[in-house]
Amino acid sequence: MAELVKIKSADWPDVLERAARLIEAGKVLAFPTDTVYGLGADPFNLAAVAEVYRIKGKAFNRPLPLLVGCLDQAIDLIKQPPSLFFALAEKYWPGPLTLVVPAAERIPLKVTGNTRNVGVRWPRSPVAESLITAAARPLTGTSANRSHYPACWTAEEVNVQIGAKVPLILDGGPSEHQVSSTVVDLSVPCPRILRHGPITEDDLKEFLS
Repeated sequence: MAELVKIKSADWPDVLERAARLIEAGKVLAFPTDTVYGLGADPFNLAAVAEVYRIKGKAFNRPLPLLVGCLDQAIDLIKQPPSLFFALAEKYWPGPLTLVVPAAERIPLKVTGNTRNVGVRWPRSPVAESLITAAARPLTGTSANRSHYPACWTAEEVNVQIGAKVPLILDGGPSEHQVSSTVVDLSVPCPRILRHGPITEDDLKEFLS
């Protein structure tokens, strides 16, 4: 079973360093975001990416979203960011909005599910942001649950579903929104909402009309 570590201020730097070393070594761990718990791994390590798919039981033609800790890091993952990307990022990032955009050449095709598009998000989560900074790279951000099972809002729920498959679960308490992020597809001529979430259709109306 996974080691479940509660995040406390006194030992947080040591826990964070350990988590970053695991990611650098190609391991996959679970951590809280501002929406649901996610599976974090190095998206440029194909063995780690394959392990994310294995843990979830996820089809390889399904892309993996990526989490970033700043706008510049996101831009580095995108091939020719559309102007609407900047408008939405300025309005809603950091926050529960995933933007699907053409992937930069440096992103492995496997991460995009062979679509050459990638979902990118900057979460409003001190834990997620600190982990991304410590790992010095974007992280995979797919939900930490088995495919076709409910997303997990707590570390305990993650442990029940996939605790036997990951070495470490960072316990940051219940997720803030307890619902997956809103997803907007900017890779098509007419941008559209692919998944409804905390940022509503009404919120996005001025951008997508």
